[in-house]
Amino acid sequence: MPTHEFAIPTGRLLTSSHKNHPNQEDLAHKLALNFNKTSSGQNSNTRKIVKTKVTSSSNQRKKAKKRQGKSKGPLKLLALFLLLILVLFTGKELFPNSFAKNELIEDDFVSPYIYVLNRTDHSVEFTKNSDTKIYPASLVKIMTTLVALEQIDDLSEVAPVDVPTYQDMVSRNASMAGFFGREPVTYRDLLYGTILSSGGEAANSLAVNVSGDVASFVELMNAKAKQLDLKSTHFTSPEGLHHKEQYTTAHDMAVLLDHALNNGHFRAIFTKKEFQTSSTLDHPKGLHLRSTVLSRLKNETFTNFEILGGKSGTTQEAGQCWATMGTKNGKEYVVVVMGAPLNNLKNPSRAQIQDTLQLFEQIKNPRN
Repeated sequence: MPTHEFAIPTGRLLTSSHKNHPNQEDLAHKLALNFNKTSSGQNSNTRKIVKTKVTSSSNQRKKAKKRQGKSKGPLKLLALFLLLILVLFTGKELFPNSFAKNELIEDDFVSPYIYVLNRTDHSVEFTKNSDTKIYPASLVKIMTTLVALEQIDDLSEVAPVDVPTYQDMVSRNASMAGFFGREPVTYRDLLYGTILSSGGEAANSLAVNVSGDVASFVELMNAKAKQLDLKSTHFTSPEGLHHKEQYTTAHDMAVLLDHALNNGHFRAIFTKKEFQTSSTLDHPKGLHLRSTVLSRLKNETFTNFEILGGKSGTTQEAGQCWATMGTKNGKEYVVVVMGAPLNNLKNPSRAQIQDTLQLFEQIKNPRN
């Protein structure tokens, strides 16, 4: 069959302008027959030529693509390099955290200062004004307990309740565990009284029995803060009553709690719901201590997480503060909420509790 270049003249001869000229049609027919005869031997050569032209064109396109790919290579490397610089200098995460996926925003919470830490991989899940210096209230007792534990050899050793600091706590209306002055309790009793009941007399008695006086013990607390690189934290007392020079941040408190939970004794105390102190003449049956955090969660229903322990703190200046540890999706989290408004000290709101529960609830499945 003739190639395309042979079909063109034949087609031209069949147009309407030539239909009334039979002689020309006959001539065209004869020419076409001659073309067919002569072209049959040339078809294979023609196909070879066409094929050669197509192959040549294809090779040219492939070479062009290779040249284009080579030119894009350096651009891709440059783009990756610039992205790396952006991440390093801005601190932006390449992948959004679990809260970002959930589009959680700061206005969802009453507490003005928040820090949520994944203890398993030490990723930061959520923050809100977490580097702002604020008053810690009784969250100070987390450091008090940790420092005391690092200095005590025998938790069963007798450590009497210090009278002067006991009287000071009573006069300042501090929260109390319920011990009496000079009561011959043990270090263990004082430790549980400090964390569970948030006892001011327990915290100060730990300080006096460990260091001889409160001031020396506070020095140990600040030295520990420096060791942990808590740059925005400073302590003035073991119990946490308001002082303008006693401050911390939600970030620093989360870092402190995360570190303290690595201490086996601290973890056992922090996650205890209730504790019975040793028998003394003042309290023959001991004191029944309850966690100020876990006792307020006993009527709460947790669907996919569990709060294992916590420490509360409340003053008019600090507001309502909670530092808790819990589990979700097989991972541990530290949740610190601070500064929830305290409008009525005798009838406080549950803002810090609701914020804590919502934060745990909003934690998504862990990243792979």
